[in-house]
Amino acid sequence: MIWVPLVTSIFLASGLGGLIPGGTRANVFERIFVVFLILGTLVGVVVITYMLYNAYKYRDQPSRAKSDAKDRPRLGELPTGGGGGRKLFVSFFLSSIIVLSLITWTYGTLLFVEAGDVPQEDELEIKVTGFQFGWKFEYPNGHTTSGELRIPEDQRIRLVATSEDVFHSFGVPGLRVKMDAIPGQETTQWVIGDEPGSYQALCYELCGVGHSYMAADIIVMERDAFDDWYENTTANETANQTVTA
Repeated sequence: MIWVPLVTSIFLASGLGGLIPGGTRANVFERIFVVFLILGTLVGVVVITYMLYNAYKYRDQPSRAKSDAKDRPRLGELPTGGGGGRKLFVSFFLSSIIVLSLITWTYGTLLFVEAGDVPQEDELEIKVTGFQFGWKFEYPNGHTTSGELRIPEDQRIRLVATSEDVFHSFGVPGLRVKMDAIPGQETTQWVIGDEPGSYQALCYELCGVGHSYMAADIIVMERDAFDDWYENTTANETANQTVTA
């Protein structure tokens, strides 16, 4: 059964696009799930197959009753013929390789996710502010929107969240992103919208009577369309919209 850790190593190294997967947060967590699902299924098949094989091999048969009677251990006698513990050692050794490989790979993958806290040159930083009961978004040029966030596809977005009043939690299930919005503090998270479309952001922290209405639309736009839209936004427009509201 030495092939089991070998298959594990090859699978982790090349089967899913490299030792440490890249791409969006959604892709990373999907790959973690797929790895554990496939390897868990593989181990389960090996264990169950070996169990059924031994159950069939050592099944009770009338022809074996007399020949095996003299070889059966007596009460209080330890059975012999176990190979001096070699089978136990091999099983423990292989299990350790598989478990340690999974732990190391998962830890390295999560470090890749946490590395998003380090700013990058090509990312777009957007401030997310929660309030009772809605979400406000501020772009680098000062443009502010309420209830709607537009981001370009295939570009890393750095979200910086805070709150004006009570604890909130900003989450977008479709983009696999979730972060706390705490008064007086800033939490950061990164996300990449790899497919244009509309997603919904919700508050995942019970924040008052209007908690269920605290939603926002997240629109992932094609890069050119977003650039055209963003060029026509200014901080002055936002100020006028705020006064009018």
